[in-house]
Amino acid sequence: MYFRRMSENRIITYRPEIRFSDIDVMGHVNNAVYLSYFEQARMNYFHELLSGSWDWEKDGILLARNEVDYLKPILLHDKINIAVWCDGVGSKSFSMKYEFTNEHTGEVTTTGKSILVSFNYIEKKTIVVPDKWRALFMSVQ
Repeated sequence: MYFRRMSENRIITYRPEIRFSDIDVMGHVNNAVYLSYFEQARMNYFHELLSGSWDWEKDGILLARNEVDYLKPILLHDKINIAVWCDGVGSKSFSMKYEFTNEHTGEVTTTGKSILVSFNYIEKKTIVVPDKWRALFMSVQ
């Protein structure tokens, strides 16, 4: 069930801080927290890709869907790296994939996918994925 990272796509890695408040009674990261990790990794991806120059109101995004596959638990003191990349681009939407890897063991602990829609918050309507984004998503690292 592991995702194959397409070599032609830009992959950016992010390391979340696992906080005590992320941990549930079972001693591992609560399943709901993974979506926050997705969001953090995604925002880091855009920051790295667009070098901080992003007009959120004009070229915004809406989250349409999330999928998560929990393969192994993440514990409080684990060091996790999240690889994130754009998996595909449509006319007004794009998909991003995530792969969480335990830095110590090298094991993939979680995989996931988000579908995002390009949105203009000023005009309150969906927009075509900006050409600049499309080019950057598919550029080689």
